[in-house]
Parts: sequence; C-alpha cells; structure tokens
Amino acid sequence: MKGTPWYAASGALANAWRDAPRRGGKAVRVALYWAPRLDDPLHALGSAWLGRDAETGATLPQPALPGLDIAELTADPRSYGLHATLKPPFRLRTGWHALRDAAMDLAARTRPFALPPLMLAEHHGFLALVESTKSAELQAFCDACVEALDAHRAPPTEEEIARRRPERMTERQRRLLQRWGYHYVFEEWWFHVTLTRRLTPEERAMVQPALAAHLGDAPALPRRLTELCLFSQAAPGAPFLIAERLPLLG
Repeated sequence: MKGTPWYAASGALANAWRDAPRRGGKAVRVALYWAPRLDDPLHALGSAWLGRDAETGATLPQPALPGLDIAELTADPRSYGLHATLKPPFRLRTGWHALRDAAMDLAARTRPFALPPLMLAEHHGFLALVESTKSAELQAFCDACVEALDAHRAPPTEEEIARRRPERMTERQRRLLQRWGYHYVFEEWWFHVTLTRRLTPEERAMVQPALAAHLGDAPALPRRLTELCLFSQAAPGAPFLIAERLPLLG
C-alpha cells in the first residue's frame, strides 16, 4: 500500500496548513473520525448546524433559534467539525506519512459495512446523533482504529492526563487512560456525533425540537461506512479539518 496514489479531501488545497503534514510539516494533533460522505445530506445539514464545514474550512450561516445563541451552543463541537470519534485526537509520535501509511493499510483491509440508522438523543447532557441499535462491526472497526494506529501516538503529558479528571473515573477507565491516552475506548466507547455543548433541561426543551426539524429524516437514512477520515489540527486551539478521506477497500 505504501506509495499508492490516494485521494485527498476536496478542500485541502484551499487550506494550506492542512496540506502541511503531507509536505513534511507539522500537525499539532490528529484524529481518526467518521464523517458523513460529501453526498450524504447529513454532511450539509450537520455542517450548517455547527456553522463550519470541516471539509473546506468554510464558515456557514447557522439556523436561527429565537431566544438562544446557536453559535455559543455549538462552539465546542464546531471546533472539532462534524464527526464521530474512532480514535481520539493525539499528538504524533511518528511522522504524518507513517501515520497515513498505517491508516491506509487499515482502510485497505476493512470492508465497507452498513451503519445503523442514527437518531437524535440526549447524551451525557449533550444533544448528539447516536446509533439506534448497536453495531458489532462498528465497534470492531473503532477498536481496530485505536489499536492499529497506537504506535503513532505520543503519550499524554501529566497535564493532559490531569485535564481528564482521572479521580472521577472508574478504575477500568483510569487503566484505559494510562494505556491508550483516553478512557472512552473499547467497551467504554459509544458512537456519537456531538451537536451542542451540555444543555440545561430548559435549553434542551427548546433546542431539541429545532435541531430535529433542521435535520429532518437525514439521520435515519440508510448509509454505509465507506471511508476512514483523518482529521488534523494546525495549532493549539485551531479548528480540526479533514486532511484526507481513505476509502475502505477490504
């Protein structure tokens, strides 16, 4: 697979820093995410809700919510882009090309598979799209992303570990944090596409119907997972963008 031509995100040339890792430059952090395909209605609708397209980096007009500041409600998920986490953001221990080769290898041996219909739900205080039923194939793919790419992850610093508040975790979660740099992996992981910050019950009562109306039937549409998306971050606090979409070819 090494050296095989691959296709990049359509907006890469419009964001010079995003191409930097492929030219030998630096990315502060990278992540492996699921993101809707460009021809999936969820891509346009979800990006408009967040106010930013992670494919192109473009700022998008957001729907109006009378009495609420939607830009503030979506500020945190907007910085990460429309996605569901497979391997959480990490600093690179190796170079971009080594990571990309490993991701390509994983994508090449993984067969596309059907995703369960998604549904809008309250999730740990956030509004998010979640699986309507658990998918063993999706869980196995996420587990493979965590394990197969881990040699390229720099270990977290003591400060990064402290920010995770390990004193609030279960013993199992603390072990996962120490070993894998994040505590929501393997059996602790869940598929979710975060669309708001944590909301009060009063805010959720206003936002959820508006968000459901905005998304319409797009979450529940039949879809297959056919790509592994590499996201990268140029600098601390910078937004994440899709650096590359790697097709599953297994």
